[in-house]
Amino acid sequence: MTISEKSAYLKGLMDGLKLDTETPEGRLLAAVVDLLGDVTKKLTDVEDTTIAISDELDEIEEDLDAIEDFIMDDDDDYDDEDADLDELYDEDDDEDYAEGFDFGDEDSTIYEVVCACGEVINFDEETLEKGSIVCPNCGETLEFTTDEDEV
Repeated sequence: MTISEKSAYLKGLMDGLKLDTETPEGRLLAAVVDLLGDVTKKLTDVEDTTIAISDELDEIEEDLDAIEDFIMDDDDDYDDEDADLDELYDEDDDEDYAEGFDFGDEDSTIYEVVCACGEVINFDEETLEKGSIVCPNCGETLEFTTDEDEV
């Protein structure tokens, strides 16, 4: 039996006993049953809110797992010390590396490039507008243009 059902049952018992609510004892019992009803309503609201928050957190966790998988998949490609950099970076795949990743907020697109040294560099729209970025690994300046610049 849920708390709401128990509260309703107690109210029904009180009504069934036909207690005189004009006596001090009757008023006390009526007030206690009313208080239990109010507490039950508030508790039900808190439970509903908790369930809604839990559902939202589950969705956020799934999104973060997807982002982590995306990032970890990229890192796995570059962890092999014996790998030939030419095998890892194919110039035909330039658009794959420059492609943005949308984290759900239209204003926060993150772009990715791979330096000749193999370092993966992430940057945002502001850096893209500047037209270049310095590789933190080797210090080489990487220059890039957008399709808008070419028009």
